[in-house]
Amino acid sequence: MNNVEMARSYLRQAKERVKHAREALETGNYAYTIRQSQEAVELALKGVLRLLAIEPPKWHDVGPILKRHRDKFPEWFRSRIDELASMSRKLRREREASMYGDEETGTPPDQLYSRADAEEALSYAETTLSLCVRLLEEFI
Repeated sequence: MNNVEMARSYLRQAKERVKHAREALETGNYAYTIRQSQEAVELALKGVLRLLAIEPPKWHDVGPILKRHRDKFPEWFRSRIDELASMSRKLRREREASMYGDEETGTPPDQLYSRADAEEALSYAETTLSLCVRLLEEFI
C-alpha cells in the first residue's frame, strides 16, 4: 500500500468518526462525541503525515511532528499548523477521560462534559478533517 492509499484510508476512517461524533452530539452523548472527535483529528493528521511520507508517531498527539515538518506542507496548510496542533493537543488531553471518566474523582464520562464541550470538539474534528481532505485532493 502506498502513501496516498494510506492517507485515503486514514481520512476515510476520520470521516466515519466525525459522522458518529455528530450522531452522538444529537443524542446527548457528549463524552462519545469528544472521544470520536479526538480519534478523527488523530487519524486525519496521521493521514496527511503519511501522505507526505512522514512516519506518524505511535502516540496520539501528532502536533509536534506537524510542527517539526512544517516546511514540507503547502503555505495554506502550513499557516494552519499551529491551530491544528493546538486542537490535537486539547483533544488528546480528553482522550482517556472521555472514555473512562475521571478516575481520581470517581466522575463517570457522562458527567464530565457539556454540549458546549462536545460542540467544540466536533468543530475541531470538522475543521481538521476539512483541511486534511483538501490537502489530499490537491496532492493527488
